[in-house]
Amino acid sequence: MFTGIIEAIGEVAAMERRGDDLRLRINSGALDLADLKLGDSVATNGVCLTVIDLPGDGYWADVSAETLTCSNYDQLKVGTRCNLEKAMTPTTRLGGHLVSGHVDGVGEVLSRWDEGRSVRFRICAPAALAKFIAAKGSITINGVSLTVNNVDGSEFELNIVPHTLQETTLQEMRGGSRLNLEVDVIARYLERLLQGEQAAEKQSGGLGRDFLAAHGFLGGGA
Repeated sequence: MFTGIIEAIGEVAAMERRGDDLRLRINSGALDLADLKLGDSVATNGVCLTVIDLPGDGYWADVSAETLTCSNYDQLKVGTRCNLEKAMTPTTRLGGHLVSGHVDGVGEVLSRWDEGRSVRFRICAPAALAKFIAAKGSITINGVSLTVNNVDGSEFELNIVPHTLQETTLQEMRGGSRLNLEVDVIARYLERLLQGEQAAEKQSGGLGRDFLAAHGFLGGGA
């Protein structure tokens, strides 16, 4: 797990195709590698990658075909800059929100504009993810934990403060940029719980949410 607070900006140093998969070498920039070992995880532009080699100035990691399909990794090239964060520990301060490093889909920047000293982005998410995105809720963009300002269907807006722009690759994002999105994991678990509850109600025919709503016990009664 991660927090969405970026520790350093790295760079793709090498790429090797392995069938449908990809092997990456990431130069880690200012990321502290002293406590990193083989098998550890590093969120790289929001994707949880497992370290398979430590050449000294960075790390090698394998990327599966599935990850290539559901992320913006198909646009990577040597020299691409990446947001980096090592996995959290039991004593890590949770400055952002709980981030799994499992990208849910790719969004697109529709527009970018200055607002005071901050920058606003309007982003379009895949339709299937829209129900998980809520105003004032959390979302992860290229590994960065951010607060959603408002939502309009599958589109949402973010306000990025100067410090976050300076310390992440979000400063490079423009209209048309494709971004790795991870919705709040709590929202996903809630949906799953509700699906299970609704299935149980239908199977038992008992006193469930649908029954109560149909008989006026839920909703805007007087």
